[in-house]
Amino acid sequence: MSVNRWNSLIREAITQNNPLKAISLFRQMKLNGLQPNNFTFPFLSKACAKLFHPSLSLIIHTHIVKSASYSSNLHVQTALLDMYVKCDQLSLAYKVFEKMPIRDVASWNVIIAGFSQMGFSQKVFRLFGDMRFDSIRPDSVTVMGLVQFSKSLNLVKAIHSFGIRIGVDFDVSVANTFISGYAKNGDLDSAEAVFGGIVIDFRTLVSWNSIISGHSNFDRYFDGCRLYRKMLLDDFKPDSSTLVSLLSSCVKPDAGYAEKGNMDEAMLIFHSMEENGQKPDLVTVISVISGCGQIGVLELGKQMYRYATFNGLKDNVMVCNALMDMYAKCGSIFDAERLFYNIPEKTVISWTSMIHGYALNGKSENALDLFNEMMKLGLKPNHITFLAVLQACAHAGLLDQGWEFFNMMSEEYNITPGIDHYSCIADLLGRKGKLKEAFELILNMPMKPDAGIWGTLLAACKVHRDAKIGEYAAHRLFELEPHVSAPYVEMANLYASVGKWDDVKKIRTMMNCCRVRKFPGQSIVQVNGKSHIFTVEDRNHLQAVELYAALDLLYLQSKEEEDSHFFFE
Repeated sequence: MSVNRWNSLIREAITQNNPLKAISLFRQMKLNGLQPNNFTFPFLSKACAKLFHPSLSLIIHTHIVKSASYSSNLHVQTALLDMYVKCDQLSLAYKVFEKMPIRDVASWNVIIAGFSQMGFSQKVFRLFGDMRFDSIRPDSVTVMGLVQFSKSLNLVKAIHSFGIRIGVDFDVSVANTFISGYAKNGDLDSAEAVFGGIVIDFRTLVSWNSIISGHSNFDRYFDGCRLYRKMLLDDFKPDSSTLVSLLSSCVKPDAGYAEKGNMDEAMLIFHSMEENGQKPDLVTVISVISGCGQIGVLELGKQMYRYATFNGLKDNVMVCNALMDMYAKCGSIFDAERLFYNIPEKTVISWTSMIHGYALNGKSENALDLFNEMMKLGLKPNHITFLAVLQACAHAGLLDQGWEFFNMMSEEYNITPGIDHYSCIADLLGRKGKLKEAFELILNMPMKPDAGIWGTLLAACKVHRDAKIGEYAAHRLFELEPHVSAPYVEMANLYASVGKWDDVKKIRTMMNCCRVRKFPGQSIVQVNGKSHIFTVEDRNHLQAVELYAALDLLYLQSKEEEDSHFFFE
């Protein structure tokens, strides 16, 4: 067989999403004494990228270097660059890029996208400036690469203006990217305007999914449904992305207050898929199971377990992991435990889910025992496993063991602790009353503290009545989240606990000036598959009279039991 024939077979394997076969064919080709050409290497680079295999990428790079006649080929080098970017080897990708004697718009696009997806915004725009300086004209792919990972609304607007100026805004793929970019940065009006600007005949399923997803991400379920109906009227058939977006808006927590979930609507969407002959796929099933866990509806979660069993998904490890997580969050740790021990091939995620489940339900000793068992089996924990272990230590107040696991991450497993790991240690120190140590830990972290870790410190200050450190933590929270009520309320309560009533008044004045609203807490009860939402002093329920009568009866009964217990003591 000729090299071209081998190339065709390798390309066919990649098209069929079988990268391992592509690599195997390359080995056979080499064993047959044939040398690869400039078409072979781009195919192999794609195979490595699909496998996400850094060491194999280095082997392919070595073969390219040995083939001196192709090592400077622009097409080959751009493919090599793309391979390293997709394997998260950005430093190696940049070295390849720097050594390229000639760069075209495709190679610039690859390196810009690489730095963009890793969040290096300053480097991205420095590269973009260098690209313009080299007289390379940006194209639609450049603009999409700049928008996709932009975390600033002003930046998205600036890129949009640039896209209009160079004439790529009429490209429907670019328009779809702008819809997502605006939606992710909270400007749904601009997202709608871009969507409305796409000629109706040119709209794609991606256009509809982008705008529906935008509304879903901001908990605008009814707007999402309105667009969904319009999409159906335009003869577009929804895919799993469309339905997952709608489902996620039903089960999404609401802005950090009460866990809000429209699981009734979620289940209606789920069942409507089946009625329309579209069988819910794995992603959809997992999304609904996760939703049940988020709002604690065990009854529906068990329905999804029966659905998974009936449709042959019971043994799928991803479904099992989602079910374990759901059971644990719903407080049914026995069901989670039973499922865990029945999984035939447990993954690290399975072990992590069970450890987290134990920690969540106050079974810290079980969590640490399971972690030790996992280590004995030679399984390598990841950063989420360590987070679950540290949470178990925090629940049990095991400070020494917490420090031991925290140090183990970097010393034994080469895992760099993230802000969530630091937050667990700060929580542990706070629980033990070591507020100065917690404060110093936060100030000396290698990353910028976020609202979560300052909130942890403030909560500890409230418990131990330390107004001085509490004030510092609260003011950082006021800067980071000026319209969130929790830190104002916490600080006011802290001042009240130490008798600083003038400062309590100041906090209330600040809340009024910043127009901070405190939303009442909510609870959700599932009865016969129907969600019932209650707020403080809520009298609007149809059965409010019977409900409050039952509550009064329960209160009197508990009071009688308490009194009788006191009498017999």
